[in-house]
Amino acid sequence: GKEPSALTFILQSQGKTRAVRGMPPSERRSEILRLLCKRRHETAINLATEFGVSERTIRNDLVILSCYYPIQVTWGRYGGVAHLPEWFHLENRMLSPKQEILLQKLKTALDGEELQVMNSILAQFALYWEYR
Repeated sequence: GKEPSALTFILQSQGKTRAVRGMPPSERRSEILRLLCKRRHETAINLATEFGVSERTIRNDLVILSCYYPIQVTWGRYGGVAHLPEWFHLENRMLSPKQEILLQKLKTALDGEELQVMNSILAQFALYWEYR
């Protein structure tokens, strides 16, 4: 095959090779989040190299992602390191058995209007996670 140019970076994603140069910011951020879920921590310098963007761009991406996800970023003399807690997984959208029991107890304890309010909160929360 053809060798990539110096300006084209290649990212291995689930066994598929694809060029990263020119990746839209939203797609890059989604990929950064996916990588952090897999690796749990990564330096901004490594991410910048891997995605073929500046460290400042990665820094901005991490700031934006940390507004929506539990990403902890530590900035230091030699760049930054992003950490994602072990408990967070993108695929984990199921309630635990204890969470389900608590919601059932709340449901039975609430009257009609309160139950509607609780259901609206749960629906809003579900949509919030779905569209982030």
